[in-house]
Amino acid sequence: MKQCLFTCVQSINGYVIKGICSRFLCLWWSYKSECSAVSLCSGACAEVDSDTEAVAGKSFKLGCISCKMRGEVEATATVDWMFRARGEADFVHIYSYDGEASSIIDERFQDRMEWHGSKNTFDLQDASVDLLNVTFNDSGVYRCMFNRVLSYKHYEFSTIVSKEVHLTVEGKATRGTASIVSEVMMYVSIIGLQLWLLVEMIYCYRKIAAAGEEALRASAAEYLAIASESKDNCAGVQVAE
Repeated sequence: MKQCLFTCVQSINGYVIKGICSRFLCLWWSYKSECSAVSLCSGACAEVDSDTEAVAGKSFKLGCISCKMRGEVEATATVDWMFRARGEADFVHIYSYDGEASSIIDERFQDRMEWHGSKNTFDLQDASVDLLNVTFNDSGVYRCMFNRVLSYKHYEFSTIVSKEVHLTVEGKATRGTASIVSEVMMYVSIIGLQLWLLVEMIYCYRKIAAAGEEALRASAAEYLAIASESKDNCAGVQVAE
């Protein structure tokens, strides 16, 4: 037997989705070999932005995803989270994760940060964390940093990727602008569809009515023509007698 590695790459609505469909089971025959089993995809990686509005006293997920450009390349990564409070100038190191254990460095976040990213792997691509019992002092800019080492056949290559989340803490849940716009567009679409159906019904009714009147006029004309022809025939018979 041997193992084959297959990488699925798709582009859907502007998002690049990479799924590492790990391990084919390859069967060797007497004179040739072929990969003949179906692979099972272990998951997909989609880079999406984090939410930015949290509610005081609730939990909030700080999203941070960095997908590898080439899924078939083996890699390891560690993640560090930095925080710059509103009104401050510098970032402070608050959290780190190495694939096995996490460490909360800043006492302001002690017992309030939990790992919510990639699990059971050192190839970290999802570095999301849960922020528990959010307070107004948690407003500010959060930066997550991937320290990734790509392992090629003859060398290793180190990269650093960072992303930021600008968090605002509200006293109560508020509806996002996108949600409001979506609802308004939904109602506009429904009203527009109803108006279009009404116009179509009126048009069809008038068309059917006009066709009916035309058919009645044609029937009346045909009846008069037949009656006139019958009358002429009767007159001709009388003259002949």
